[in-house]
Amino acid sequence: MDTQAALWVVILLVALALAFDFMNGFHDAANSIATVVSTGVLKPTQAVVFAAFFNFVAIFIFHLSVAATVGKGIVQPGVVDVHVVFGALVGAITWNVITWYYGIPSSSSHALIGGIVGAVIAKAGAGALLSAGVLKTVTFIFVSPMLGFLLGSLMMVLVANLFKRSRPSKVDKWFRRLQLVSAGAYSLGHGGNDAQKTIGIIWMLLVATGYMSAAETSPPTWTIVSCYMAIGFGTMFGGWRIVKTMGQKITKLKPVGGFCAETGGALTLFLATSLGIPVSTTHTITGAIVGVGSTQRASAVRWGVAGNIVWAWILTIPASGFVAAIAYWLSLQLF
Repeated sequence: MDTQAALWVVILLVALALAFDFMNGFHDAANSIATVVSTGVLKPTQAVVFAAFFNFVAIFIFHLSVAATVGKGIVQPGVVDVHVVFGALVGAITWNVITWYYGIPSSSSHALIGGIVGAVIAKAGAGALLSAGVLKTVTFIFVSPMLGFLLGSLMMVLVANLFKRSRPSKVDKWFRRLQLVSAGAYSLGHGGNDAQKTIGIIWMLLVATGYMSAAETSPPTWTIVSCYMAIGFGTMFGGWRIVKTMGQKITKLKPVGGFCAETGGALTLFLATSLGIPVSTTHTITGAIVGVGSTQRASAVRWGVAGNIVWAWILTIPASGFVAAIAYWLSLQLF
C-alpha cells in the first residue's frame, strides 16, 4: 500500500471511529436522560440537549486515563494495525445496531472492547492481549452495576429517612429540581468515560500507523475535541427505543427515585473514570435503577426485563468479538 493510500485508510478509519462515537452517544442517550424524561422533569428534546451539553463539558474535567487504558493497556505493543482497528470498529458498530434495533440497553463500551479482543485474537492469538487490562475491564462488567445498585439503593434509603415526615408533594417538587443536578452529573460521567474509549482507539490507530510516537503521553487535541463533539451530537439525536426500556420497563420511577439512581450511577462513573477503567454507563445506570426499585419492594422491579438485559451484557463481548474477527479477515482482502 503506497503512502497516499495508507493515509486515506487512516482517514476513513478515523471517520469510522467517530461514527462509532456518534452511535455510542445515540445508543447510550437513554442512560442519562431516561429517568428525567420518564419522571416528566424534562421534555425529550430538552433532555437530549441538556445531556449533550454535559457530555461535552466533561472534556474539561476528566484526565485521559480511560483513553490510555484502551489505547495502550489492552493489546501488546506492535500488534495493532489498520485491519485490527477496522475489525474492532465494525464488530462494535454491528452489535450496537442490533441491540438498538431491539431496544436492548447493551454496552457500547464493552462492544468496542470485545471488537478489539476479537480482531487481535484473529490476527495474533490470545497471547497478544494484555491480561491485566482485559481482566480489569471484564471485572467491571459485574462491579459497575453492583456498585450502581448499592449506591442507588443507599441513596434511596437515605433520602427516604431524611424526608419521611415531609409532604409527598413537597418532596416531589424538590426532587424535580434536584434531578437536573443528578442528570447533569450522570451526563458528565457518561461523556468522560465513553468519549475516551473512542479517543483510545484513534490513539491506538495513530501509533500503529506511525502518525504518533508510542512514547507520547497524550493524543492530538483534534482527537480529543472531535470525540467529545461526536458523542454529544449522538446524544442529541437520542436512542428513544432504549429510553422506554430504561425509564419505564424495569421499574416505575418518580423524581426522587430518578435522582437517587442518577446520583448513584454518577458516583460509580466518576470513580471508574478516575481509575482509568472503561466501564459501561448502561450497566451502571441499570444497576442503579434496579437498586432504587428494589428498596420499595422486590415486585417493583420487572426482573424478567432486567434478566434479558443481563443476557445482552454477557453476550456483548463474545458477539462483537466474533463479528470483529470476521471483519478483520475481510479487511485483509479489501486493503
